[in-house]
Amino acid sequence: MKEYKMRRGEHLDDRVPDLESTIESYFGPVTGTEEVNGHELYVVADPDNPAFDRILAGAAAYSGKKDKLAVHFEERPAEEVIADGDADAAAEAVSLKNEFLLEATGRDAKSRRESMKRTVEDDAPDY
Repeated sequence: MKEYKMRRGEHLDDRVPDLESTIESYFGPVTGTEEVNGHELYVVADPDNPAFDRILAGAAAYSGKKDKLAVHFEERPAEEVIADGDADAAAEAVSLKNEFLLEATGRDAKSRRESMKRTVEDDAPDY
């Protein structure tokens, strides 16, 4: 599961007031919730896009800190999706993920990558 920060000065609740309906609009009906690492996440057990097997998404709340968006995409292997004749679905899956993350976090793919790199560098041990 990955956690994504919002842009500076923004909060998840402000960007996406109804996270459940936003998830449904991108990926399909929410079928329940599941606790992961102490966070209650929405589950899309049968996503509309055949490239996905299952999706978990929701707010990762931390006391004294801003909420982050927690997401886990369980995807089918690309070879399998393409062999089933769903090559367009595989391409659409990438777009759906990026559009959803942009709407929820206000950060494009490049910005999210750079933020993840900084987090890894900050966590690196000093020798």
